[in-house]
Amino acid sequence: MPAPDDTAFSPASAIEISGLTKTYAAAGRAPEKHALKGLDLQIPTGSIFGLLGPNGAGKSTTINILAGLVRKTAGQVRIWGFDQDVNPRQSRAAIGIMPQELNIDPFFTPRASLEVQAGLYGVPKAERWTDELLELVGLTDQAESYTRNLSGGMKRRLLLAKALVHRPQILVLDEPTAGVDITLREMLWQNVRKLNEQGMTIILTTHYLEEAEEMCDRIAIIDRGELVLCEDTHTLLGRTDSKTLVIDTGEASALPGLPEGIRVERRADGRLALGYAPSRHTVDQLIDAVRGAGLSIRDIAVEAPDLEDVFLRLTSHREG
Repeated sequence: MPAPDDTAFSPASAIEISGLTKTYAAAGRAPEKHALKGLDLQIPTGSIFGLLGPNGAGKSTTINILAGLVRKTAGQVRIWGFDQDVNPRQSRAAIGIMPQELNIDPFFTPRASLEVQAGLYGVPKAERWTDELLELVGLTDQAESYTRNLSGGMKRRLLLAKALVHRPQILVLDEPTAGVDITLREMLWQNVRKLNEQGMTIILTTHYLEEAEEMCDRIAIIDRGELVLCEDTHTLLGRTDSKTLVIDTGEASALPGLPEGIRVERRADGRLALGYAPSRHTVDQLIDAVRGAGLSIRDIAVEAPDLEDVFLRLTSHREG
């Protein structure tokens, strides 16, 4: 599978966003809406970068500005080193967008769709890789079928191929696995990893937080048009001072008395789940308390928080 074309340089940041603001004017009784409020963001070259946030956070607005579909109110956007205002053609050529919506002409075949898309980007016929793209996304057998006859999953595969026709250095995936089956999801992530290994920068928005946790090197969380944080995934997951000690006591006895601040419950499978803050308590203290209550311990496990825990903690309690 051919890698994206190299330019004369490879910037440290594939995308640099500075002071990005988008304000929608008041319309009728609807007040002025501030979709983005001075967003600053840097996306490292070669990374798989997660852009997360609740509904209405500003993710789609940011992506649409990167794609050139929405005009920003203020701020600067640099894509692969090109200022979007100064070099709009070069900045657009550096990025491919796989949108959430299925915006495909129903009367084109997959092959025709890719050829038209390549033409729109000015890709010479000798440099097009339509057959390879069709094979990449598993649509070789459907290459000459009308897209209106494709399943929803096949249409999503075609969207991915369309985003790659001009061999961009940056690929944006906007909710790529929403409503798709497990087979398509696995195929998509295999392709994404291959593209990233070849040097392509991947930007992912998703509501499936386990996907972001598994796939992304670095994650930014935005809420109400503002950046909440941007950190390496490992660092982000370490932000929550909370873990759960799961103990198999082998018996359905009364819950033991525990030090203050420990949350305890008995799970459906009979195991005890003890929630604790590592900064205040140690596993040894919890084990001693359980043994002190006269319970035996057959097995133990420690569960760390996942990205969903961190995400909810950071976005659920912000002031309006």
